[in-house]
Amino acid sequence: MLGATLLGLSLFLLNVAVSHGALQFGFYTGKCKGTDVETAIRGIVAARFAKDPSILPALLRMQFHDCFVRVSPSFPPSSPVLYIFLFKGCDASILLDVPNSEKQAGANQSVRGYELIDEIKAALEKACPGVVSCADIIIAAARDAVVVGGGRRYEVQTGRRDGTISRASDVNLPGPSISVSDAIRVFNGKGLSAEDMVLLLGGHTVGVTHCSFIMSRLYNFNGSGKPDPTMDSALVATLRRRCPQNLVVDSPVNLDQNASSANTVDNSFYNQILAKRGVLQIDQRIALDSATGATVVLLAGGRMDFSTRFGSSMVKLGAVEVLTGTQGEIRRSCRAPNKRTQSLGGDPFVIEPFVQEQLQSRAVVQQ
Repeated sequence: MLGATLLGLSLFLLNVAVSHGALQFGFYTGKCKGTDVETAIRGIVAARFAKDPSILPALLRMQFHDCFVRVSPSFPPSSPVLYIFLFKGCDASILLDVPNSEKQAGANQSVRGYELIDEIKAALEKACPGVVSCADIIIAAARDAVVVGGGRRYEVQTGRRDGTISRASDVNLPGPSISVSDAIRVFNGKGLSAEDMVLLLGGHTVGVTHCSFIMSRLYNFNGSGKPDPTMDSALVATLRRRCPQNLVVDSPVNLDQNASSANTVDNSFYNQILAKRGVLQIDQRIALDSATGATVVLLAGGRMDFSTRFGSSMVKLGAVEVLTGTQGEIRRSCRAPNKRTQSLGGDPFVIEPFVQEQLQSRAVVQQ
């Protein structure tokens, strides 16, 4: 009886999870009481960028970290009920302030820009309460930051809804020392190609890392006691001055080492990594690997237009495992789910609203 109950419920959850509407261009047209949603977002982002251009890489990183959460179905320790919502992509789960949330994962502790999302959400809630999702705000704000940072405008689809689950244990992002073959597998798992990966890593045309992430490349690569041989020796010397071996201050380091272009969305990053001036190991590797090197050459030389292709890959990233239709909810605050915390088997967790209704209408057999 227990097995049949669990199987039926699990299959129901799976079927519901994969049944959703499509994203669309202009989803909010005519839905916000005379306010043009995308224009409103654009104005707030532009005003923030004018004061702090570093909001551009911050928003790009936020979108990537929100969309790239990896989740496997699992069970609460004391309950046999499948409770993890199977889709966990671009659903603004990174914004939630709940116990043990994604924000608290090590890879996300330096993600920032949350207060800008709050500002945009507050303005839109005032104009049309309960209409615009936090997930859509992240996607549109990142696009608008690219544009004010010198990139080409690309149209984004909207209609996402917000998730209600956020767990630090679900965060498993690819690290900076990942191999190209492993990185391709990770991106393929999200429906993104090797070319998309190269283009999205081109987001490193802006932004910084910190000395602590590159010390091994500068001083003791693979335990050799020497720097990474794939890094230009002049760059090694420059970065060693910024990041001394007896590191006290974890200084920022531009990911694009072209000083005149480090805050501009362009193809300079690819020329830098072709010259062995990649700062992160994965950045350098995509220039050297046979699976990705040809794309890097095309982008560096302008034979593949970075501005256009980057926008296309950002759109694909923004469509990863989204909630639409009746899935999820439209949060009133981006930092908290609308629904109260539920508890099954003594383990509290947040349930997607449509799953919650089904659980409440079914008798769940406990072990």
